[in-house]
Amino acid sequence: MNAELAEALKRAAADVEAAMDALVPVPETLEARVHESMRYSLFAGGKRLRPFLVMASGDLFHVPRAQSVRAAAAIEMIHTYSLIHDDLPCMDDDDLRRGKPTNHRQFDEATAVLAGDALQPKAIEVLLDPATDADREIRIALAMTLVQAAGAEGMVGGQMIDLQAETTSYDLDQISRLQNMKTGALIAWSCEAGAILGHATGAERAALKAYGLDLGLAFQIADDILDIEASPEEMGKATAKDADAGKETFITLMGLDGARARAAELVHNAVARLDLFGERAFLLREVAEYVINRRS
Repeated sequence: MNAELAEALKRAAADVEAAMDALVPVPETLEARVHESMRYSLFAGGKRLRPFLVMASGDLFHVPRAQSVRAAAAIEMIHTYSLIHDDLPCMDDDDLRRGKPTNHRQFDEATAVLAGDALQPKAIEVLLDPATDADREIRIALAMTLVQAAGAEGMVGGQMIDLQAETTSYDLDQISRLQNMKTGALIAWSCEAGAILGHATGAERAALKAYGLDLGLAFQIADDILDIEASPEEMGKATAKDADAGKETFITLMGLDGARARAAELVHNAVARLDLFGERAFLLREVAEYVINRRS
């Protein structure tokens, strides 16, 4: 990984974790357990890719870090809720996440459901707080686009399609749509959020959103490849579950070489969408290359 990108990712992770620590304290009240459960998953590690994308896209427009880090915290809350719920017995039924017991194993199923439920409105609360932006219209735009990306037309809808994949055969276009919704929608929002905060032009917002969709699909293809090639120890969770369940993936439809070529093509397209930002988008170009070369 490029040293400058490594440092930027490290700084973004530290900034968003400090923000989440302040935003999600544990009260000395009867409901403290759900806060503990929320924090358990929020601070379970991870690449913090989505927060990085929010802050890096915000930097293109000189958005103050104090503002972009709040939007970064919001997307990490939504992402974390999705992981908590994905791991439940009624979904993927996983025991490990990032090498640690999943939330419902560490606590219990009911608490895990409630922790995920609580993280969703908390994210919107953070975005709608004037501390995120003094402009009410900007705050509403952030919240509206995030609920659309996370809901039935985005991540949740993609998860529904994915749950049906065990009994339904999908072609490449359908798998691409599934992953654009399930994974790509939140990554695209992360890229667009900085543009919204930065009062960007329509063309700039569209370019960053399109970059995010290409990046999200490349990210998912890389995940499919790692699910075949990486060990459970590298991934911090069980691997080959899609294959065992008989689900169609980019690998089953395109083969390993075809999937690698498609991921590289998507990264090339994503990087090209950043041309109007010139050298300012250096880190976004670098992270696109990192996404398909990572080992976890």
